[in-house]
Order: sequence, then structure tokens, then C-alpha cells
Amino acid sequence: MSSPRLVAIIGGTGAQGIPVVRDLLESGDYSVRVLTRDTNSARFKELQSFGPIESVVGTFASEESLRATFRGAWGAFVNIDGFNSGEKAETFWTIRVSTAWELAIEEGVKFYVHGNIDYGYKKSGFRPEFHCGHIDAKGRIAEWILAQNKDTIVRERMRSAVFTTGPYIEMTIGKNTPFPPTVEDGVAVWRAPLADGAIPLTALDDVGVFVKYLFDNADGEADGLDLKVAVDHVTFDAYVRAFSKVTGKPARWIDDDIDEHITTTWGPGADKPAGYNADPNDPATMTIRRNFTAWFNLYRHSGGNKGLIQRDYAQLDRIYPQRIKSAEEWLQRENEKGLRLGWGSLWDRIQPENLGHVLKVTEDGRKGTI
Repeated sequence: MSSPRLVAIIGGTGAQGIPVVRDLLESGDYSVRVLTRDTNSARFKELQSFGPIESVVGTFASEESLRATFRGAWGAFVNIDGFNSGEKAETFWTIRVSTAWELAIEEGVKFYVHGNIDYGYKKSGFRPEFHCGHIDAKGRIAEWILAQNKDTIVRERMRSAVFTTGPYIEMTIGKNTPFPPTVEDGVAVWRAPLADGAIPLTALDDVGVFVKYLFDNADGEADGLDLKVAVDHVTFDAYVRAFSKVTGKPARWIDDDIDEHITTTWGPGADKPAGYNADPNDPATMTIRRNFTAWFNLYRHSGGNKGLIQRDYAQLDRIYPQRIKSAEEWLQRENEKGLRLGWGSLWDRIQPENLGHVLKVTEDGRKGTI
């Protein structure tokens, strides 16, 4: 039996990184090395519960840290937190360091997977109302990576794939998300300014399976593939109906105004930089308000899988037939999981005192170093 292939992971303690580490380790086909700022954090300890992990203590903005993370690894999975660096810095560090389009190639990585989000600004025809910094930084680099993957000089050293997700469906029951739940007069309420749009929500429980598929097929279909995943294009109208069906509790969606929604959700922070390490005096720095106005605009124009952001669900069914395929299926699974693990029902879990963090950036309180 061959030895497990070592995969270097940037973003391993993030929402997406945790299931990637879990599924790679549990397969027995891969070993994992994770770059982290803190090996004593609760999230890193969760990673260790999946199996033995190598660690490199440092940050993605340090060439020394990244060289140490990539050195000797066969594969790399990189998902930079755009809310840490901001659009400008993420663009630089993704090209120079994290994607291995210079450093990791030097260090011998053979297959690289770039954690991506749809390049909505380009898909809109470069209309400014759709320019969302934290996703466009990833999207434009994804296109650059796929272009490099066709170059003979690059292909002799390393092959690449792109893994494109949407907002996590877990954010619908999380704390400090763009659409956190509230309970008002005994009714579960979600406010989301989506009109007749829809969001291609991604289930974190499926993420690891899809990323493992990319590594498993590095010499075949995954070479140069942009794998765009989602549960479904979910409307909040369908979501609240599914919530009521699963829980037996009343639920309501309020389609509020975008600007009012952002002010209510982020308060005074709405006009601060979207990237908490970005320079507020830099004209390239985007505010939370501008960033999420474009974010909601994208999904308002993606209804029915016919708008700006689309998915090939037949492809996803072929790759992973057991994937979660609807909001109702996810809600049912999540309700059963909560009861099984002692977290309570979904109704219990959306009570304000029980809401937990999904995103590492909100758990950390938007602080830390690049």
C-alpha cells in the first residue's frame, strides 16, 4: 500500500477548511499539514480530533511560513480569508504566495486547489453595482490560475484546479452572518434583501467530499477543472417553508431594503473596511456596505439558476450522488444532528442565546494578523 500523499492546507481552521481536513484524513489516502496562527485554538484542536496533523505556525503573508507549509507536500488546498486581508492584499498574496504560482511551485507542490467564489463582477459585464471585493479577489485569481494551468512551463511542474463555493447554508442558523435568524413573537424570522433572486448555498458537510474528489482525480478530470458546488439555488421563501415543515414552527422571510438591511445588520461597522486588516485610508479599500450591497445584488440576479451565478447540478450529482440537494434535506439532517449531539432542535438552536459562529472571522471578532 502506498503512503498517504501530503496535502498542505491554508485556511484549515476556517469553515470550509475543517471538513476538508476531516475528509482527507478519514479517507486514509492523504496526510495533512496546516498553517495556523495558534495550535491551541479550539478550531485547531477540532482538526486534531480527525487524526494526526502536521502544523506550521505562521501567517499566509509570510513567505517563510508558506515555504515551510508547502515544502515536500504533494498537494495544496488554499482558501484565503478575504475578510482578513481585503481585496487588494488578497490579490497580491494569492498570486505571490498562497496559490503556489511562485513559491509552492518552487517547493515542489504537484497539484494545487484554489478555494474560490464566483467572479460576479466579470459575469455581470463589469458593472460596478456587482463588484464585491471579497469574492472578486478570489474570482479573478481563479481565472489567472486556470490560464496558467494551460502553460507548458507550469504544467511540467504543477497542475491546478479551482473549487468554487457559494455562501454556506450553515450561515442561515449562525451568529453575525449577513442573514442571521431572529425569533419574534414566537416566529422564526429571516431578513434578506433578495427580491425574486436565489442563493446557490453550499453545505459544509459536502465540501470535503468534493475537494477529495479533486485530489483523487488530479491526473484526470480535475486537471484544470473549476468545480462549482452548491446544494441548490435557494430562495428564502422556500427556505422558511422548509424550516416550518421540518420544525413544526412558524417562520417568515422579510425582503427588506438592501441599505437598511446592511445598516441594521452591521450597525456602525457598516462603513468600516470589509477587510479588517485593510488600510481605511487606501482608496482601494472597500467598505462593508459597498461590499455587501454588491453581494446581495449578485444573488438578486441569480434566481432559478438562470442569472449571473449558475451551477451544473447534473455534474454535481454525477460526482457525488449522495450530496445534499435541497434546503429541506439540509434542515432535516441538521435537526437530526442537533438532537443526536445534544445541541437541541433547530428551533432551540436559533434562539438568540444559542446561536453559534459559522465563520472564523466572526468568531475571532474581526481581529488578528494577515
